[in-house]
Amino acid sequence: MTKLKAISYLSPNLFWLYQEVVQAIARRCDCHIELIGATCDPLDDPLLEHDQVDIAFICGLPLIRHNRIAKQPLEILAVPVMQGDRYQQQPIYFADIVVHADSKFYELADLAGSRFCYNDRGSNSGYNLIRYRILQYLKSQLRSPTLPANYQFFQSSQASGSHQNSLQWIASGLADCAAIDSVVMAAELRQFPKLAQSLRVIESISSPIPPITISSRLYNQIGGEFIEEMYQALLEPDESLTRAMELAEVSHYTTTSIDDYAEIGVAYDIAIAADFNIS
Repeated sequence: MTKLKAISYLSPNLFWLYQEVVQAIARRCDCHIELIGATCDPLDDPLLEHDQVDIAFICGLPLIRHNRIAKQPLEILAVPVMQGDRYQQQPIYFADIVVHADSKFYELADLAGSRFCYNDRGSNSGYNLIRYRILQYLKSQLRSPTLPANYQFFQSSQASGSHQNSLQWIASGLADCAAIDSVVMAAELRQFPKLAQSLRVIESISSPIPPITISSRLYNQIGGEFIEEMYQALLEPDESLTRAMELAEVSHYTTTSIDDYAEIGVAYDIAIAADFNIS
């Protein structure tokens, strides 16, 4: 029996969904898949570095950065399309800029001098997108393509360790704002609905949604027909996966190109070239 190793670098509050996904693939393909939760950043993970992972649930930014240096790049197997009008039946998600419901913050400009928190600096939704958004805003306000050296937009910034922690910090007053993965936040609010009373979204930044990826090595090891069956397990979900998708508010799975994630890398490169960090 074919044995595959899967890893999730995404938020743990949807780990149960990723388990359902790999189990559905295992049933369809008559194989065994072990899924583990990552204990470190994907760019620091020796499992990924040494191509010891077959399937990875991964954020778009580390995907792009990994593929720039990897001998065996990751390829996209499938992407979820979320329910709800805001997702427009497209494989996108949002970095929702969240503040306390009772705060004085109503737009991006209001956040100048506030206390920012983020899950980690390798996050697309939690750090990369809002950094790029602020950089473009500052350039327009200063009417200059460059920023003064060591320019600070926030009064302070601090890593919370997770999107869930960032939400709790804002609700409890430990931080003023954060950029949160919209899918993760929706899952958190389904579990803790009272938390919504303390939070307010002032702006949303769209981006390609974190994909399900596979090592390009698999094409040589197990063949294209097997990989097509893996995809069909998600395109035509069985009863168990369908139930899980409904609970997670996933409309369906589809496929997309790695080229669709290039914009994430562009935003990252521009901020790095400008030597602009918000932490």
